[in-house]
Amino acid sequence: MSHLTDHLNQLSTRLDQAWSILNISEKLARIEEIKATMAEPGFWDNHEQAEPQTKELAQLESITSVWKTLRSNLKSTTDLAHLADTESDQSLKDATTIDATALEEQFASLEFALLMRGEFDERATTISIHAGAGGTEATDWVAMLLRMYLRFAEKKGWATEILDQTTGEETGYKSITIQVNGNFAYGWLRSEHGVHRLVRISPFDGEKLRHTTFALVEVVPIFATIDESKLEIPEDDLRLDTFLSSGKGGQSVNTTYSAVRLTHIPTGIAVSCQNERSQLQNKTTALRLLKGKLYTLMVNAQLNKLSDIKGEHKTAAWGNQIRSYVLHPYKLVKDHRTDYSTTDPLAVLDGALEPFMESYLKGKAI
Repeated sequence: MSHLTDHLNQLSTRLDQAWSILNISEKLARIEEIKATMAEPGFWDNHEQAEPQTKELAQLESITSVWKTLRSNLKSTTDLAHLADTESDQSLKDATTIDATALEEQFASLEFALLMRGEFDERATTISIHAGAGGTEATDWVAMLLRMYLRFAEKKGWATEILDQTTGEETGYKSITIQVNGNFAYGWLRSEHGVHRLVRISPFDGEKLRHTTFALVEVVPIFATIDESKLEIPEDDLRLDTFLSSGKGGQSVNTTYSAVRLTHIPTGIAVSCQNERSQLQNKTTALRLLKGKLYTLMVNAQLNKLSDIKGEHKTAAWGNQIRSYVLHPYKLVKDHRTDYSTTDPLAVLDGALEPFMESYLKGKAI
């Protein structure tokens, strides 16, 4: 057996292990199950039941297709390597070596998914960014972080949607919530949860003094339906507030009290939604988001019941930051959890976040 054939066999073993860990066979079985359901008469008559399954199918096919293609290509390349050994064909061996290198690189990029085995990692997510103290400087920092995450999502090919926003008095946002739809969106973005610190010469300061500003980023996985979390919230524990939408909206959106804020009274945790056309739609979306936030807090705190949640109220201020972005007097972005850093903050603010995320996920896996 040649070195190349031996290497391909080892790669096949690693692929089989990853296939098992990521439950690819189970996902393929679920795909066939959904397809069978979709083929039944009357499936498309109930849009509310059909839509979640079509979304699940698209997500599962997106995840499994790359692994199926890799396994097929690896088998073909291994067969060619055996043939090259048998026929002592050097030109075929050279071509197969090139293919094997490409397969190794592809597997290495996919193997990173093994770090995303959390219960919610495959889901879409919401990102909420809240300004800390600092007035205009703080609301501008929220806008900068928003752009950073939108650019990251764009590079990933993910879709984004604004769910709620409160604009700043001069610029930026006091707070904003976006939904990010993409495979493993929560798995990637959960590393961003926490306080982010900016140090720079403020463009809003006529004396050109250095300012330190903070913003709190909250990342929560999305449940497809209200009931998916299996979390029951008593009606008496909820407070519903309605207000005029401040978004661009459409007909009647900004002239009726369609925007909704739901507050979980025992913990004080609140979510808002104003992007839908009706109050009922906004309430449904807000309840999904609230359940996602509460359920995630329960899991992270290893609690068995909702009543034990005390809330997670970190202050967007000094001492709580997970990452610092220094633009003056030197250039540095440093993650305080992993010590990973770069001297190119402009690239980071343009969405180059993967090294920080990978460092965080690898650290969590140790």
